[in-house]
Amino acid sequence: MNYTNAFTDMFKNSGDMLKNSVDVNQFLAIGKKNAEAVTEAGQAAMESAQAITRRQAEIARETVESALKASKEIFASGTPETNIAKQTAFAKSAFESSLVNLREISEMMAKSAFETFDLVSRRAAESVDELSKAAGAAHAPASKKKSA
Repeated sequence: MNYTNAFTDMFKNSGDMLKNSVDVNQFLAIGKKNAEAVTEAGQAAMESAQAITRRQAEIARETVESALKASKEIFASGTPETNIAKQTAFAKSAFESSLVNLREISEMMAKSAFETFDLVSRRAAESVDELSKAAGAAHAPASKKKSA
């Protein structure tokens, strides 16, 4: 028995069968839309990362300016008690400012993650629907395909 011929014979007509039952262009279009959605999500994530980085730089600049101003005030002439009170007030203000800034950056990051996930999630749902329809069309009888 020639196993090569048996194998070839078994799959001889499979190309025609797939050609008649599956629209490859539909699957390519779905893949293209998926790639576009991933690209869009990547672009949105990059833009968000840039905005977050800019804001962090602004916060760092504001913090340094505030520290310089406070140190000038603290080292100006005054009694040790006054200087300690100024240091305490500055430390409290710096801590409160840090918490506000941390909350702002955290909210920006959460918003970015949600927007990026939303883009990918929506496309995934659309892709599943499109694939289901394409698979259903591939298995539909020829008479239904012509009427659709």
